Amino acid sequence: MGTIVVIDVYATAGDAAAGAAAERASQEISGQVAEAVATLHRADETFSTWKPGSPVSRLRRGELSRAQVPAELAEVLDRCAVARDWSGGWFDPWAVPGGFDPSGYVKGWAAQNALAAFRSSAICGVLVNAAGDIASSGGLGDGTPFRIGIADPRDPLRLAEIVELTGAIATSGTYERGEHLIDPRSGRPAARAASASVTGPDLGLADALATALAVAGEAGLALIDGLGGYEALVINPDGSKRRTKGFPVAAVSSA
Repeated sequence: MGTIVVIDVYATAGDAAAGAAAERASQEISGQVAEAVATLHRADETFSTWKPGSPVSRLRRGELSRAQVPAELAEVLDRCAVARDWSGGWFDPWAVPGGFDPSGYVKGWAAQNALAAFRSSAICGVLVNAAGDIASSGGLGDGTPFRIGIADPRDPLRLAEIVELTGAIATSGTYERGEHLIDPRSGRPAARAASASVTGPDLGLADALATALAVAGEAGLALIDGLGGYEALVINPDGSKRRTKGFPVAAVSSA
């Protein structure tokens, strides 16, 4: 997938201070970290468009049919079709140069699957951060939810918003990688928003919807507004912001 993934695991204070129990919990969590990493490596082997022998590369060249692809690729094909429908066609991995490219979905999908590896009762919260797209569960040990900053696309070292995260958040834009977003209607690079962020229960779909919203701009907010559980924020090139009514902006104390 050509990206860096950071996993943060937060343990409960009680287990951390319990001696032998803490050691057992540490070993359990270490095993689950290894499971999550293996999940990410498997996704890279399956979905990398940079690796000629990956199943997705072979599908793009016509060497594999839809019926011949591995189960994980078949699942992603189905989920990309759902994302295309939900986005009104603004996300369409079949309408890009070179053939089917699930990169706008599969990074979030892989991070969400990696999150599922963490089942220990000693864990109070986990963040799986795939280059800024984050799948989460739980929160900090004191019950405080995770807070995630959204970069200002005009000055990425500053924050435009802070979000109280429950579930997943994905952000898409051109301020870091340049003109890489493809408008499915023209087949050419285009982005009407400076950045677009989507929150929701599933990072794969949030990732695809953020990509769609960055291309569509404010016009895409109505599509997100009609999806149960998903909320969105658009930052326009002039710095103005538009969001769905439930987008979880954190209250920031002025003290």
